[in-house]
Amino acid sequence: MSDPKFWIALSDVPDIGPVTARKLLAIYKKPEAVFKAPYKELANIRGIGPAKAKNIKGYSEWGKIDAQLKKLDANGIKTVSFSNKDYPEMLKNIEDAPIVLYIKGIIQKEDRYAVAIVGSRKYSSYGKLAAEKLSSELSSMGFTIVSGMARGIDTLAHTAAINSGGRSIAVLGSGIDVPYPPENRGLMEKLAASGCVISEFPPGTLPERENFPKRNRIISGLSLGVLVVEATADSGSLITASCALEQGKEVFAVPGNINSVNSKGTNDLIKKGAKLVQSAEDVIEELAPILKGYIRTREKANIELSVEEKRLCDIMTAEPKHVDMLSRESKMPAQKVLGILLSLELNGIAKQAEGKKFFLA
Repeated sequence: MSDPKFWIALSDVPDIGPVTARKLLAIYKKPEAVFKAPYKELANIRGIGPAKAKNIKGYSEWGKIDAQLKKLDANGIKTVSFSNKDYPEMLKNIEDAPIVLYIKGIIQKEDRYAVAIVGSRKYSSYGKLAAEKLSSELSSMGFTIVSGMARGIDTLAHTAAINSGGRSIAVLGSGIDVPYPPENRGLMEKLAASGCVISEFPPGTLPERENFPKRNRIISGLSLGVLVVEATADSGSLITASCALEQGKEVFAVPGNINSVNSKGTNDLIKKGAKLVQSAEDVIEELAPILKGYIRTREKANIELSVEEKRLCDIMTAEPKHVDMLSRESKMPAQKVLGILLSLELNGIAKQAEGKKFFLA
């Protein structure tokens, strides 16, 4: 496994963004090899050229990176590179995914079933009600809630998910050791304990204005879709919606009062084709083809599944599978699988087709 400092260094080289870094990694496989490559070889790569090759060969901030790694270790912050198995599965699929993430908390496999909830920093009582209701409903159905930990709708969405006993992921526009806004330090600790906090910015990075539009692509990249609850015409949350569209993700919006400036952005999104959302079921309806039965109805949401039941649910889809295939894929005896399937069927989570075939309800 590559030394984390080389991944951090490659992300720190001037004029080498995520797309260029991944291009170099496709050629050299490991960041160490990028730094060891001859100048002429680097300069002859299309999209690199002499200037970027010079930046790579002249990189000298190794002492700074060693100090960063010590600080990260002291604060319980993990460095997760693009090649690491813990790198978020959904995020890998976007073109400009960061090659290094700084994470406090744990990324779980189930986090691939995530919905981003974003909106204005200044919200109305209607926006508050909608954000809390939708975040709570989606969270209780098994979705991970992703947002930016900003004041307003973001904070409401994170808090509602936590209060529902669900998972939530915050994506920061600052270093992970620089909570922003400062009053959300307590929320950040709760998120790290029950979900996780992510940043592409190295420790010590201040919450500069230009960082926030940049981090929005990660919010959408981690999610199956982006739900905008309340937004003015120039709200930053609309940038997240644009990122979602560019990434081929779904965009959802909560309709609002036609006379309210807080609803101008969301109403415009709906006019342009965003899915109008009044309840969690509207989101699930749109995402149904890619959910593979993972999300349960509200009535089923409170059912506690065993580890083995979850294992079967993870490999089952809406298409019927024979019990022998489920046995092989789950690495459990067929008789045991049949018993678990019966339990899932009784709870309305699985259904049986002809010929000992089962599918998710």
